[in-house]
Amino acid sequence: MKAFILCGGEGTRLRPYTYETPKPLLKIGGKPILNHVIENLQRADIDEYILTAGYLADQFVSYVGDGSSFGSKVTVAVETEKLNTAGSILPHKDKVEGTFVVVMGDHITNLHIADMIEHHKKSGAVATVALLKHETKLEFGVAEVEDGHIKEFREKPVLEHLFNIAIYVFEPKIFDYIGEKEDFAKDVFPKMLRSGEKINAYIFDGLWHDIGHKSEYDRLNEEPALSKLLEDLKK
Repeated sequence: MKAFILCGGEGTRLRPYTYETPKPLLKIGGKPILNHVIENLQRADIDEYILTAGYLADQFVSYVGDGSSFGSKVTVAVETEKLNTAGSILPHKDKVEGTFVVVMGDHITNLHIADMIEHHKKSGAVATVALLKHETKLEFGVAEVEDGHIKEFREKPVLEHLFNIAIYVFEPKIFDYIGEKEDFAKDVFPKMLRSGEKINAYIFDGLWHDIGHKSEYDRLNEEPALSKLLEDLKK
């Protein structure tokens, strides 16, 4: 099975670290974020990886080499212009024959991809999206108003949301909905829903970090945060 790992972003929120190093190659726990991504995918017996890279792409080419250090087939697809998330996999549609996975190269998670793939196949859907459970605890009481009158009070309610964490399982039919330079969340998924195509939801409440800010990157590389992160990745 193939997995696309999207590594094209410039990591502007992580500057100055990303001036010279692309975000997926920044180290956490002594090894690049990219290694954590691939190791998690390997737990699902995925054996072929295509990295889509634009910003500082030559560093990915140099780091990956022939892919032998990963124990899997790993290739780098260099982009000469910004293609966005969905557009970045479009040039490779002829290389896809069955179910495949798309993930970001700068997210760390212990989501069990094998379970998600099984859930996807049982659904019969073209696309499955991983959604992270997140609770927001409000610090104030909330009033529900109807026709100018207070109908109900809720004291410090807990709101539950499901966040799209950009981990996807697809069938090749997904390419029917992808246009050049399109984004999955902004363009492809709305297009699918408008056409009546069902999108399967895989709800997840485990570990997930988008290494988006310098403060978060620094925190995860400090003890005891790092020790806990590395322990959680094994679960």
